[in-house]
Amino acid sequence: MKQIFLILQREFNVRVRKKSFIIITLLTPVLFAGLMVLPAYLMQRDDEQLRHIAVADLTAAYDSVLRSSPTLRFSYVHDTPVDELKTTFDKAGYYGLLVIDSVAGNPNPQLTMYARRQPPVTLLTMVESTMEKEVEGRKLSAYQIDNLDQIMASVKTKLRCATINIDSQGVEKRSSTMVAMGVAYVMGFIIYMMVLLTGNMVMQGVIEEKHDRVVEVIISSIKPFNLMMGKILGIASVSLVQIAAWVVLTLLLSSTAMNLLGADAAAQMMSSSGIEGVTDVAAQPANEMLEAIRNLDFGLIIGSFVFFFLFGYLLYAALFAAAGSAVENEADTQQLVLPLTIPMVLGLMVMLFTMKSPDSPLVQWCSMIPFTSPIVMLARIPFGVPTWELLLSGALLVLTFVGCTYVAAKIYRVGILMYGKKASLQEIWKWLRYKR
Repeated sequence: MKQIFLILQREFNVRVRKKSFIIITLLTPVLFAGLMVLPAYLMQRDDEQLRHIAVADLTAAYDSVLRSSPTLRFSYVHDTPVDELKTTFDKAGYYGLLVIDSVAGNPNPQLTMYARRQPPVTLLTMVESTMEKEVEGRKLSAYQIDNLDQIMASVKTKLRCATINIDSQGVEKRSSTMVAMGVAYVMGFIIYMMVLLTGNMVMQGVIEEKHDRVVEVIISSIKPFNLMMGKILGIASVSLVQIAAWVVLTLLLSSTAMNLLGADAAAQMMSSSGIEGVTDVAAQPANEMLEAIRNLDFGLIIGSFVFFFLFGYLLYAALFAAAGSAVENEADTQQLVLPLTIPMVLGLMVMLFTMKSPDSPLVQWCSMIPFTSPIVMLARIPFGVPTWELLLSGALLVLTFVGCTYVAAKIYRVGILMYGKKASLQEIWKWLRYKR
């Protein structure tokens, strides 16, 4: 145990003191905070570019419907054929040409925008919404009912279903499916990225020591198993410190930036995040969102994150260390690394499905299988997981880690001293059968 601790301490000190570690640890939160805040900042900025649009109304029914704004100017053109406008609108100083035409058998007009470049979505949205309101108003007027537009406005209804969790004692707590989705997505993605990155760090470290023949000196006084475990635990401790720093710094930077941008920034940030359904978060009152966040079981979430990250990392790091000891350089690792990464990719895909159906059989099985459970189980926890399933998943992960570490140590013990020969899968199988 003392040897493992010495190797752990060495790996931790060497990596933490590197300039690259310090720079990445400090710059990554800035990048994360920027990715969170920048969309909200950009959405708050007004488009100051003036675009002049020529409008050719072939129906002669929507003249002057589109009105100019500080950034958009619409000019209805009546004395120039459309075919000629299509080729000369830019020479006449127009940004684009909007053609309003009719379609046989369809009461709605057909809108076509001609431009030299792809028009921005704000321009198209403005044209479509304005024309939609005009067409809807005319259809309502055709019914000749007094105050029909007011009636329709009063009938229009939007409902939102609040969610409240009730425990076995009958205690009610406000919850939010969107908050649970966000927490699940962030935790699962962090596990996926960090396990792959740190697993590759272990493999590269083994290859470097093997290539530089440093391991021959170290192995003379330390058992191969202790060397492998010390290296794995050392890099794991570095990763945990780095993740903790990233979370704290990202939250500080993003919260400070959001306060500077204003109250609407958070809603705009969530509406532009790209997660399906997350735009509904912006519609929820801020106090309900904050209450739902406060009601999350952060003790369970943080404890589970540390546990599944640690043992998920240890499991894959042992396998990556075995792969690194069986090859001479990184170019030879492809055939060995690909089978190791497939379960992680599968876990990430199932994690996305977890947000839709957290209790489906596929999700339950993948949250139990140790090679996918670090990602999938973390995605399930915010939605509520029975205690026995959580304990069983954790126990299977620990047992699989111990078994894989034993197997990886046998490969590591032989492969770390093998030079000048590319190990095949058949050769690695022979190493597993060697007796101590």
